[in-house]
Parts: sequence; structure tokens; C-alpha cells
Amino acid sequence: MAYLFGPCMSVFTAMPRPGYLLRMILPVKTQCRRHRRVMEVILLKQKQIKCPYCHAHASLRPASLVYGSTPQTRGKFLYVCDRWPACNAYVSAHERTLLPMGTLANGDLRHKRILAHRALKKLQQDCHMEKWEVYIWLQAKLGLDAHQTHIGQFSEYMCEQVISLCQQAPAYTSGRAA
Repeated sequence: MAYLFGPCMSVFTAMPRPGYLLRMILPVKTQCRRHRRVMEVILLKQKQIKCPYCHAHASLRPASLVYGSTPQTRGKFLYVCDRWPACNAYVSAHERTLLPMGTLANGDLRHKRILAHRALKKLQQDCHMEKWEVYIWLQAKLGLDAHQTHIGQFSEYMCEQVISLCQQAPAYTSGRAA
């Protein structure tokens, strides 16, 4: 089975075994050199990710491993704890770079992160703000800088704080901009 990635359609012949890096990149006619080089650097210099729950390594796997084979999982990847399914921790990988979009999370933390994203989205819509404006508001409220303000990096406590702050905003509770 081959996996296709990115706008240049890089073809990877196989997914890496747990703890190993994918080193085989096959050239394709439509593949640009820059995109190929970026993918090689990312895959060859990939940092080892450890599970915060069981301390096992996490590996880049097709999303179909967790979610089953569906059109939504095609071409998507996750970093999954090597002890999955016993340890239910995983995180999405960025579609182009294949870097993790946050820290590994169990079911409870993933649910809190989803709720935090929904609360921010509702605030964004109610206040007629751009996404970046909502994140600047959140940075100010939490006292964090731009590099620290990523819900994918947040703990359950921080997600609860985000939800609480969003619900306390006047536009969120009234359904219109203040």
C-alpha cells in the first residue's frame, strides 16, 4: 500500500514500524524538489515522542488504525502510543509536515480539547472575530505568549479554563457581539 501526501503527492511505500523512521521516499513526476526535501528532513530528523501516560514511544500511523477505513481518514495520520489500544493515547499529525499537532492525549483530554475548540469557535462567531483575534484575546486572558497558546498542548485544567473564560465573555452568553 502506498500513502500520498501534500500538494506534490509524495509517495511513501510503507509506514514505519514502532520506533523506526520512514526513510524510503519514491520520486513522482509531479513532486517538487523543495517539498521532497522538507519531507525528508522531517521524517529523518523526527523526534521521539513518548506517551505521558505509560511512557512508551509513540509512532506515526495511518488514522485508519484508530478510526477505521473511511473517506475522512484517507491520507490522515496520527501519533499513536505503541501500547495502543491498551493505552488509548494519540494525537493528530499535521497533514503537510506530519508533525504532531499537540501532545498525546487520552479520551478524557481529547474530549476537553474538543470542547475548548468549540467554545472558542462559538466566541469567534458571536463576537464576529477572526480566529487570530480570538487567540490574542485568549493569550491576554491566560497570560500566555503565542507559542504557549495551543489547545493541542493544553492539559484538562487549561481546557476547562478556556471553556470557562469563553462562557464568561459577554458576547458568548448573549449570543451577539458586545
